[in-house]
Amino acid sequence: MPDSQLLNREVIMEFFPLGSYVKVSAMDTQTLTEISIQGPANASQETLKANALKRLEYVLKKKGLIS
Repeated sequence: MPDSQLLNREVIMEFFPLGSYVKVSAMDTQTLTEISIQGPANASQETLKANALKRLEYVLKKKGLIS
């Protein structure tokens, strides 16, 4: 994500495998904003991470915490 505004921010990621899917939680430590997404268990961790970061960036922009 070269154009991501999250590059210089600390984000905590957690992956929870639950049967045929994985729940991914991501939290921005500066704003304490947390999101979660779900994806198939056979998806790569990098794909799940990228999707979670996109969702976190979307939520932060919607809340007006980043531009």
